[in-house]
Amino acid sequence: MLVLWCPDWPVVAACAVAGRSVAAPAAVVSANRVVAVNASARAEGVHLDLRRREAQGRCPDITVFPDDPDRDARLFEPVAAAVEEAAVGVEVVCPGLVAVPARGPAAYFGSEEAAAERLIDQVAAHTGVESQVGVADGLFAATRAAHRGVVVAPGAGAEFLAPLSIREFREHPELVDLLRRLGIRTLGAFAALDPGDVVSRFGAAAGRAHRLARGLEQRPPARRRPPVDLSVTHNPDPPIERVDAAAFVARGLGERLHSGLAAHGLACTRLGIHASTANGEELSRVWRCAEPLTPTGIADRVRWQLDGWLRGARRPSAGITVLRLEPEETVDGRALQLGLWQGGHDEQAERAARAMVHVQGLLGPEGVLTPVIGGGRGPADQVRLVPWGDERVPAAPVDQPWPGRLPAPSPATVPTRTLPVSVIDRDGLEVGVTGRFVLTGRPDVVAVGGGQTRRVLAWAGPWPADERWWELGAGRRRARLQVLLAEKSEEDSQDALLLVRENEKWSVEGIYD
Repeated sequence: MLVLWCPDWPVVAACAVAGRSVAAPAAVVSANRVVAVNASARAEGVHLDLRRREAQGRCPDITVFPDDPDRDARLFEPVAAAVEEAAVGVEVVCPGLVAVPARGPAAYFGSEEAAAERLIDQVAAHTGVESQVGVADGLFAATRAAHRGVVVAPGAGAEFLAPLSIREFREHPELVDLLRRLGIRTLGAFAALDPGDVVSRFGAAAGRAHRLARGLEQRPPARRRPPVDLSVTHNPDPPIERVDAAAFVARGLGERLHSGLAAHGLACTRLGIHASTANGEELSRVWRCAEPLTPTGIADRVRWQLDGWLRGARRPSAGITVLRLEPEETVDGRALQLGLWQGGHDEQAERAARAMVHVQGLLGPEGVLTPVIGGGRGPADQVRLVPWGDERVPAAPVDQPWPGRLPAPSPATVPTRTLPVSVIDRDGLEVGVTGRFVLTGRPDVVAVGGGQTRRVLAWAGPWPADERWWELGAGRRRARLQVLLAEKSEEDSQDALLLVRENEKWSVEGIYD
């Protein structure tokens, strides 16, 4: 496989649209995180996944652009067309990356090295874009070779990949983090593991990554060639000449193609997009995807391609009258099996994620927070709110014993502000907790925030929590108490509260439904 890679393509595309020089420091940001950065900004210490504010602090002259996949795909079409003039079988992997079978260009230009030089010159002459080419067995190894501008000999893919960092699996950050914690730092160390052990211990996704680390294709070479009748065709009337009309058509065709494939137990990994114009022009492009395409994924690629054709430098002379989607390559449809709760390729989860990113753009990164359950003794200690898009890491490990932790179930509501409460015994005295975590009396009535007193029907506890007693100034002594309160009136139900006593004061820590 021969892969041509345009470094920092989102930044290059954004600078081209804005009319700015790509040599000046620039970055592309999504959800307040840097997702692409050029060489000038990297020299100032800006790197991927850095917060926008920190990136601007390290490089005050940096220009920040919003993430725009439509823009990236539209401007990449001339690059793909330039490659297609010198090589057949061009497949767009993503904006900034195209792949072609290496055998044809190598035979025509004399060698793989000569073909690589010719393609680089071709792209530079037609688009003015810098690029690098890599050749290796398989798309994964060829892409890593393109990042380094090398040609890997046939059969030497595993040897080439072995010393590379395990972080090359950028699409699987959780797997990378797990392997690094296990001491596996290189692809070679990961490839040395037994395939059966990898699948049984880490799951099917890790098994596919293991194949890549060994220099093999992500899936076994046996593919199912779909029948012709699974392709979908649309004859727009009037012809498609505008991008908004193209977006509408793309969504409908994507759903039709996905439904037809799913009915046969298939999922698409290579999508052929073919179009004809009123003047008889024929347009064609193939998109390759590492994971099976969802309806949204199909629609996105169709929209990007039509946008590139209709608004590109080589736009057709007339509107598109025929649009056909053909699944060039398929895999078993079980690869798209959805999880019970927004797992796999859930389309609704993708739509929700886009909406949350949009809200963050309006309110800032702290405008959308998601809870992460971790370890701790109290309910407030176990939940950590993180901005959407940030790494979902618990504040404390879950698998620790946590002496004094409350038994299940957990409170349904945890107040965000302190609610003072009075706990009184039958003698009218406030119930306290001794140094040995024993109540000084039996709770009889409770008043929240100085309001109406309510009788205690039942209670449980206290649960002691003596934390960090060995660290001067950081220790905390708390006692938790569960109480069931009588109803306020005949219309109200009983309430159950979780109370906590700290610094000789009671407060509400949780409310049970």
